[in-house]
Amino acid sequence: MRAVTWQGFEDVRVEAVPDPTIEEPTDALIEITSTAICGSDLHLYRPLAPFMEAGDILGHEPMGRVVAVGADVTGIAPGDRVVVPFNISCGSCFMCDRQLYAQCETTQVREHHKGAALFGYTKLYGHVPGAQADLLRVPQAHFGPVKVPDGPPDERFLFLSDVIPTAWQAVAHADVPEGGSLAVVGLGPIGQMACRVARHRGVEQVVGVDLVRERLDMAERHGVETVDAREVDDVAEVLRALTGGRGPDAVIDAVGMEAHGAPLAGAMQRAAAALPKAVSEPMAKKAGIDRLAALRTAIDAVRRGGTLSISGVYGGAADPIPMLDLFDKGIQVRMGQAHVKRWVPEILPVLEQDDDALGLSDFVTHRLPLTAAPEAYAMFQAKRDGAIKVVLTP
Repeated sequence: MRAVTWQGFEDVRVEAVPDPTIEEPTDALIEITSTAICGSDLHLYRPLAPFMEAGDILGHEPMGRVVAVGADVTGIAPGDRVVVPFNISCGSCFMCDRQLYAQCETTQVREHHKGAALFGYTKLYGHVPGAQADLLRVPQAHFGPVKVPDGPPDERFLFLSDVIPTAWQAVAHADVPEGGSLAVVGLGPIGQMACRVARHRGVEQVVGVDLVRERLDMAERHGVETVDAREVDDVAEVLRALTGGRGPDAVIDAVGMEAHGAPLAGAMQRAAAALPKAVSEPMAKKAGIDRLAALRTAIDAVRRGGTLSISGVYGGAADPIPMLDLFDKGIQVRMGQAHVKRWVPEILPVLEQDDDALGLSDFVTHRLPLTAAPEAYAMFQAKRDGAIKVVLTP
């Protein structure tokens, strides 16, 4: 089969690799019909390169058709149309019983002290082959895949794999009070969807912050106030001015380690990726190599006693953050990988309606063949050609 493979720093290629097979009775095989490039895939493209191996298959946002199931898989059958959550969970361990599926104890990667295994996301998260391919082996398929109806286009359900649950959880964690305000820093795919989810859930004032015009325009089309970070000296001060001088009741950091405006951190990421793995892996684990501009803006902007919801991924263990400001302002901080299956019962009925409540018809900016993945990654990383959400079709 064909698959998108990681080959080095900013180097992905489409190669022929062996077809996956059923290895465990809880496995399934899925023929992929759509698979998206996530913003966190760009972390593998650059800053998390030390944890990748040449030939690793990328991708964790897939949907498709079941072609085979193991003996213990009864909830889905060949021919079913399914979406596959990005985190791999068993559904019955201590953590899963508490709906903390991103911490599943059955698939936790204890060797690296990490939570549930993820598709296509480094050896830190299980070294599981990813979904930007013709076929995908799905472990824990007795629980993970979500069956969806035939008929609507893939875009109606594809983002149940990651984007919508991640945004939904970010908004739930933000816990905006009735009549309150929410700022979303970063209007990439997660930020865009967080704005739409917040509006859908009744948040009265939603303000999006970015520095890419196409992203600001997209958010505005969905009733979101915007702040162009290129045109103001102090984003936090502007957000306070828009919210009665106090700051938003909650701020979502939907950026993470890919933030702009930190050339030193960017240089450190490039330097770490160029070192031998025996040196670069410990450095990436222990050193603070994240770009913290977005996080610092969020901490500065949120009102005293407000909530900071972090959905953007950070990687450095020793990142310096303003603990005094967090403490002095009495900010509640909530973060973590999305517990996808926790939110599916709330989200799926919204997606099954015909009113496109989350504006999914205006979300995918580029649909390209799988063979165009190298160009798609470069375009998305550089934010060229209005690229906000890229979907690959095998």
